[in-house]
Amino acid sequence: MEWYRLHRRDLPMRADDVSPWGTLVFEVMSQQTPIPRVQPIWERWMSLWPTPADLAKASPAEVLVEWSHLGYPSRALRLRDCALSITRNFGGALPSTYEALLDLPGIGPYTASAIASFQFHQRVPVLDTNIRRVFARICDGVEFARRSAPSRLEFAAAMEWLPEDGAECALWNVAIMEFGALVCTQRSPKCEVCPLREDCAWAKAGFPPAEVRPRGQAWKGTDRQARGRVMAALRASPSGISIDEAVAAARLEGADPEQAPRVIEALIRDGLVAEEVATRHITLPRE
Repeated sequence: MEWYRLHRRDLPMRADDVSPWGTLVFEVMSQQTPIPRVQPIWERWMSLWPTPADLAKASPAEVLVEWSHLGYPSRALRLRDCALSITRNFGGALPSTYEALLDLPGIGPYTASAIASFQFHQRVPVLDTNIRRVFARICDGVEFARRSAPSRLEFAAAMEWLPEDGAECALWNVAIMEFGALVCTQRSPKCEVCPLREDCAWAKAGFPPAEVRPRGQAWKGTDRQARGRVMAALRASPSGISIDEAVAAARLEGADPEQAPRVIEALIRDGLVAEEVATRHITLPRE
């Protein structure tokens, strides 16, 4: 806790006056996206749509345009679906329990626990990648968590570490999360300045490397890159683009010639793009 008070980053998304809705938007945006990329987009979203009711009034096209370059744009549509559900079913205010949050569209265990802890001070562990890595090293003596997703045993073990008071629990969760992001990092942990080194099972074991290391997701030449290029072209042309223009945008050097048509079909299927068959154009979805 003392380390966090001295070294915490000044992030507007973690400010005391951020609403539960602001926390929800940030947590969804920061999944698989670095915080420096998230911050300006989050600030823009909160200025445009400070409440769920505001976002519920926006069209899918508006939401996708403002999602900008964050990647995985289906998250933007899920946020809109979530805003619609909150507005229709909860009077525009986020539910305050972990279980009710988990029932919202697109909200998984991590996001539900983050909101429940940070905003409503429920005594629940927030098991993001950073926290799980800290636990794996300090408690289990391994470099990384053994499973891709938290198990029930991992959740139960984390519960034993939590302070009894809900507000202290929220501070503890965010402190360990920040510690994992700044000190106990994935690639170059700063073990020489770690205040927990004497209690770290991984350090005591001699820092054994993991048998299987986490891999970053490929980008260059992938369908993800091709999809991103089509979405960028559509954000730049609100009236839409022709199928031929979409194929040209999606075509990557040295790629399979079937890749471009394939990703366009997938974007249509995923609801990220609307097809106008008669004119052979595609647009961002309007409704």
